[in-house]
Amino acid sequence: MQAVTGLNHVAVMTGDLERFIAFYTDAFGFEVVFKESVPGMKHAVLRIGAESWLHPVEIPGRQQANGDSAMFQRGHLDHLALTAASGEAFEQTRRRLIVAGATDGAVDDLGAYHALWFSDPDGMRGELVLIVDSSLRGIHAPRPRS
Repeated sequence: MQAVTGLNHVAVMTGDLERFIAFYTDAFGFEVVFKESVPGMKHAVLRIGAESWLHPVEIPGRQQANGDSAMFQRGHLDHLALTAASGEAFEQTRRRLIVAGATDGAVDDLGAYHALWFSDPDGMRGELVLIVDSSLRGIHAPRPRS
């Protein structure tokens, strides 16, 4: 028996909650389902899917609010990868991320999936994934998608 069905949420420190919300709602269409400001902290819940969300948290003065661009040098949690709902959704989101200045639009072919890297306004690295083979067979080193 499998104990879990997926990843429920990821809590992310941000230097500016409103900017974080605007980026993820504009680029990905996430829905804000909760938002609260209490002394010393602001946070929200952005729905990604039926049972998954992002939980951005703004605590003034926190160094952890800024991301690092160096892959696998970012600390315990390195990056966030989001699965596109379809090829069309992948391309629409890719265009929105380019307009937002969050990516150059280059897509890597990794065999079983394609990946588009982006940086959010806090500098956190993110990856938009289009799964092309759900069995994940044939994963290989990244190469430019033709």
